[in-house]
Amino acid sequence: MTKQEKVDFVIKTLKDLYPSIPVPLDHKDPYTLLIAVLMSAQSTDVRVNQITPLLFKKADNPYDMVKLTVDEIREIIKPVGLSPMKSKGIHGLSKILIEQHNGKVPKTYEALEALPAVGHKTAAVVLSQAFGIPAFPVDTHIHRLMYRWGLSNGKNVVQTEKDAKRLFPEALWNDLHLQIIWYGREYSPARGWNLDKDIITKTIGRKSVIYDYLKKKKP
Repeated sequence: MTKQEKVDFVIKTLKDLYPSIPVPLDHKDPYTLLIAVLMSAQSTDVRVNQITPLLFKKADNPYDMVKLTVDEIREIIKPVGLSPMKSKGIHGLSKILIEQHNGKVPKTYEALEALPAVGHKTAAVVLSQAFGIPAFPVDTHIHRLMYRWGLSNGKNVVQTEKDAKRLFPEALWNDLHLQIIWYGREYSPARGWNLDKDIITKTIGRKSVIYDYLKKKKP
């Protein structure tokens, strides 16, 4: 298979498996999505979706959020982990949104990445999922699968994002990044991986990855 044929196979398989794509983090607008994505760092979406309703009941906009203290925010979000950094970030970015952006979430990488605790991936998720701006946020699932599929060298997420944007049509980025995440969770996880169920890797996967998998499986 040529690289283009591999890419086409990935797109078709993912479209067949996920014709409608659920968004992993519960939110109702750009602000609540931004907070949910920030909270998801080194945590699970399931855990974040359990905690955000408790936080958003008290404050679901920057004006109400700044009325809470950092400690009050921290107490609510403690179960998601890294709460000291995240609570400062949530309070700090809410203040900046009010002072510099009329309480609205900005629509550029530059403005989003200037907010406390907001990195490139968080900014990309918000642009893509809140505003429909083409972006390709790379999480651990996408990073792992792009390597397994031989579509990126796996050196770092920056390179993986470049490769994904180069290989996949821009019009599909927003759907594809979510489809790959769901596929990674369901069919190609890091642990407990079963190659027989992973049709994409089985069909187009990197030879060395498949070889290592089969070697480990041998009794």
